[in-house]
Amino acid sequence: MAGCPCCPNTEEPKAVPLSPTNAVPALAPADQLWSTSRDQAVRLRMEGSGPASRTPLTIHQMFLGTLENYGDHSALAYKEEGQWVKLTYRQYYQQCRAAAKSFLKLGLERYHGVGILGFNAPEWFFSAIGCILAGGLATGIYTTNSPEACQYVAANCEANVLVVENQAQLDKILKVKDQLPHLKAIVQYKGSLKQKLPFLYTWEEFMKLGEEVSEEQLNAVIDSLQANECCSLIYTSGTTGNPKGVMLSHDNVTWTVQSALTMVNLKYAEEVVVSYLPLSHAAAQMFDMWMCICYAVTTYFAEPDALKGSLGTTLKEARPTCFLGVPRVWEKMQEKMKAVGAKASPMRKRVADWAKAIGLQYNYSAMNGENVVPWGFGLANSLVFTKVRAALGLDRCKICFTGAAPITKDTLDYFMSLNIPLMELYGMSESSGPHTVSCNEEYRITSCGKVMPGCKTKLDNPDKDGNGEICFWGRHVFMGYLNMPDKTMEAIDPEGWLHSGDLGKHDHLNFLYITGRIKELIITAGGENIPPVPIEEALKAEVPIISNAMLLGDKLKFLSMLVTLKLGITATKVSEIIANMEPAVYNSIQEGMERVNARATSNAQKVQKFTILERDFSVGGGELGPTMKLRRPIVMKMYQEKINEMYAGAK
Repeated sequence: MAGCPCCPNTEEPKAVPLSPTNAVPALAPADQLWSTSRDQAVRLRMEGSGPASRTPLTIHQMFLGTLENYGDHSALAYKEEGQWVKLTYRQYYQQCRAAAKSFLKLGLERYHGVGILGFNAPEWFFSAIGCILAGGLATGIYTTNSPEACQYVAANCEANVLVVENQAQLDKILKVKDQLPHLKAIVQYKGSLKQKLPFLYTWEEFMKLGEEVSEEQLNAVIDSLQANECCSLIYTSGTTGNPKGVMLSHDNVTWTVQSALTMVNLKYAEEVVVSYLPLSHAAAQMFDMWMCICYAVTTYFAEPDALKGSLGTTLKEARPTCFLGVPRVWEKMQEKMKAVGAKASPMRKRVADWAKAIGLQYNYSAMNGENVVPWGFGLANSLVFTKVRAALGLDRCKICFTGAAPITKDTLDYFMSLNIPLMELYGMSESSGPHTVSCNEEYRITSCGKVMPGCKTKLDNPDKDGNGEICFWGRHVFMGYLNMPDKTMEAIDPEGWLHSGDLGKHDHLNFLYITGRIKELIITAGGENIPPVPIEEALKAEVPIISNAMLLGDKLKFLSMLVTLKLGITATKVSEIIANMEPAVYNSIQEGMERVNARATSNAQKVQKFTILERDFSVGGGELGPTMKLRRPIVMKMYQEKINEMYAGAK
């Protein structure tokens, strides 16, 4: 692997001019660990030896290392008229450079954003990396965002250019264009333009723009990039208010992928992944884009309707060697397979049940390091497991990850019984994606794995059972929230530890288990972060008879609401309203909910169902704490049966 900057203890690639002593390349001067200004560098959490002492690299330097060694290896694969088209790493790099020149030509200013709004595609990657090479900040925008939510992000990152997928996304931007004073151009990368506008370009027109920008001009910008400066923004939901722009430096990205990959047994220029999760999310960006550049992985792009059903086809065609699914994806696979199983003949069912029992036994013993292969495992493998893997398109898959939201033990056990153990990851946008990683050689079911080399975990204020707030330290910790010093200081303490807002504990082997959330953020089964308070408050404002409202949806397929009424009447009256499903009351709540849903920033934030509870929340009843703060976990326990009814039979 000589010459790859991602592999420790190897020669540095010739294209990266490092000083003769292999010392740290010049970093931008900085004395603070955090910053909230787009142009202000940070001090890296470097150490004298070990993984945290690795030479900082810019994204361009990381790309060059792969280019030198694997320039002719397939980098990207995408479907064109039903056929897979492949680009090599050399072609990929050239496209990124061409995009960078066009951004410079359009007037992209240093440290200004390029907002990217669209489904995963080569153009998404070219735009993000091209923007970074041109000195801008690559900024993913969720495709499900409303026009107002798009406007907030584009204005917050002071985007000079927005890259949109199609007419539907373009229309959102045109609605709010007048509120984007920094915007100079919009580029559409799919479909033909329905209207001619002076600031609007097709992808082909955009890529031609930079042809007269010289290589020297671009190289001068690339040479001025510093590893401890911001290159990317990931927008994350706060529990209240607007999303926060998580500033990631070049070093955050390049160091984190290198560190995470030392825990997973991947081979250079041999791996294949499928890109389908939203690239505006830290996990997908790290996995699909940055990890792949680091290890010369081939990325296959799924179709935009991947999560509506076409992902299965893409998986069977690409046959990835490494796959990241959010819990909802694994749950959908589980549901589909169970449905197929239910239609099987009694004989087939018996064989499958027998094989799954052996699979579970074998995988639990392997997990615990016993490596006892039960009798019949080989037969179960050939009769059932290999066929299931092939049917899922995972026959070549060496490691299956789950992350971005909590997963149930039921789903973990199901896949374990099919000899597909899922490796759980844990982290946050603010830790550049991962913090702990599970791998086939070392994992525990329901644990999120062990901390990455060169990083540290601290459990703050632990209780008697050892549950404390999970705090992170390492070069993966973000720079700060763009233009939000107060929020940044809430997240990063004076010693430089990042506070996650999650509760967790370690076992005797140092595996980390997440045991709760301090933050009230709801993470749906699809991995979407939803702040409950604004939705609850909006419903109460719309429907004056509602006293209390509590949003549900953590690990669940959709959002629902528990509501209490302030009728100033006795419990019997409320029970009558519920028993008779009093139209006046139910309709007013339903209509209020529809008005709230109409303003939702995305479909995942729409509330699908509600249940009226017989009595109001109170301090005495236990639902409210001493300061009248809603005690969510306690309410969940108290009304678990009612909650189960709302989700029963949900598809």
